Amino acid sequence: MSGRTTSSPHSGRRRFLATGAGALGAAAVSQFVVTGTARAAADPLPDGVFALGVASGDPLPDGVVLWTRLAPDPLNGGGMPDRTVDVEWQVAKDKGFRSIVRRGTAQATPALGHSVHVDVRGLHAHRDYWYRFRVEGQISPLGRTRTAPSPSSTGRLRLALASCQNWQHGYFTPYADMAEQDPDAVLFVGDYIYESVPASTGVRRHEGKGEPVSLVQYRNRYAQYHTDPDLMRMRASAPWIVTFDDHEVDNDWAGEIPQDPDKQPHDAFVARLTAAYQAFYENMPVRATAVPNGPHIRMYRRLDFGRLARLQILDTRQFRSDQATTQQGAQDPALTMLGADQKAWLLDGLRRSPARWNLIGSQIMMAETDMLAGPGKLWFYDAWDGYQVERNALLKELAAVRNPVILSGDRHLTMISDLKRDFANPSSQVIGAEFVGTSISSNGDQDQAAFHAQFDPLVPDNPHWKIIDAHRGYHLFDIDRGGIDAQVRIVDTVTSPTSAARTLARLRVENGRPGVDLV
Repeated sequence: MSGRTTSSPHSGRRRFLATGAGALGAAAVSQFVVTGTARAAADPLPDGVFALGVASGDPLPDGVVLWTRLAPDPLNGGGMPDRTVDVEWQVAKDKGFRSIVRRGTAQATPALGHSVHVDVRGLHAHRDYWYRFRVEGQISPLGRTRTAPSPSSTGRLRLALASCQNWQHGYFTPYADMAEQDPDAVLFVGDYIYESVPASTGVRRHEGKGEPVSLVQYRNRYAQYHTDPDLMRMRASAPWIVTFDDHEVDNDWAGEIPQDPDKQPHDAFVARLTAAYQAFYENMPVRATAVPNGPHIRMYRRLDFGRLARLQILDTRQFRSDQATTQQGAQDPALTMLGADQKAWLLDGLRRSPARWNLIGSQIMMAETDMLAGPGKLWFYDAWDGYQVERNALLKELAAVRNPVILSGDRHLTMISDLKRDFANPSSQVIGAEFVGTSISSNGDQDQAAFHAQFDPLVPDNPHWKIIDAHRGYHLFDIDRGGIDAQVRIVDTVTSPTSAARTLARLRVENGRPGVDLV
């Protein structure tokens, strides 16, 4: 986003990252202590309450959500006493906190895992802010965030797209490169944690003894993921916009139906959903609109970045029908991915959008995937291919929308495609573009030769594909009124804690010309 009041935002961001998110000058610490109002409890808290770091999310022109969670013993339920704790927070224009613009006190309660979600308002549009927390003399790492542009702005936006980070499959090395690229925001479209059992054959081993099903178990799993240093650094470096897919709960679940209903009775799975949703809220920088109500959570929402881009974030798990298992079933008009209310909300947001670019954050791939070489079709039923009637109706709507671009994940692959009005008709018009981001670590360092041996023969059956690749990484988008310049950023490895990174491919979407082209 251009036009910040800071003189050199990108160089300033890199200076911030170089000094470390937790670095605080002596004067800044002294000021927090002097101005703080919280008094130490008779029973002091354990040391290290900010072990899980800080984060921010869902930027608005005048505000942002600030997050932390008090957890001195992260992998054992958090280690906090069973009492409410007052947590001070500050927001400043500068890293040294000489110009504090907002401050207050929030309560961290046992009921919400001692998480803190501060919905700060009254900030200026299109600029950087620093923030931190304090509780009973302990001061958090330093975070940096960025507000959205003003409603009338038509400036630039740099957006990172990420998904699918499996602790056991590798280190989260792509985030080290992402932090250096200085995005205005990170869009994470699902599979933030994996519910899989601990495995001795992984690069790293999941905590616990089995799949998480209780609230404490999910809390522990999130806590483990948040100890990854690259993820912790990136969460403190830019605002995140998050949604969930399946692995935050259970593989391939749909609505209130688990992957294996013969092993998970309905009541037990509803209890698991309730625990998983609450743990998701507790660990994500989202607003109070996402506080769960039992086995229900409101996650679909929209964010505007001036008149440049409207981003609508979907929930493609909670309201969907159970997955089809046959081609005939996938064409059942009764099946829904979004549910009636979310579908109406999405269409209203698209039809009324004032933005040059209409972005949709979808957990799963919208473009067709034909996995059968030659005649016939073999679809990927867990994605939009399994909900053909609703997908086709949505594509018809998108044909009338200005510059629609889908940003999705799930596949553990880079799959960048033209969106077709009707995938059953090879000559159908192109109506938009889709970027399926690869995984941060899921599938590990994939065998590239084996991948191409499997997928290259499928290219003639999927002419809308522009690029497919199986490296780990993320996508980076520079968006302005004239177009979207996209980079596929990949790392050499996720099996070691550090890795070199590079741009695998560059692509562009031109304003007013549907589709995507390699540059």
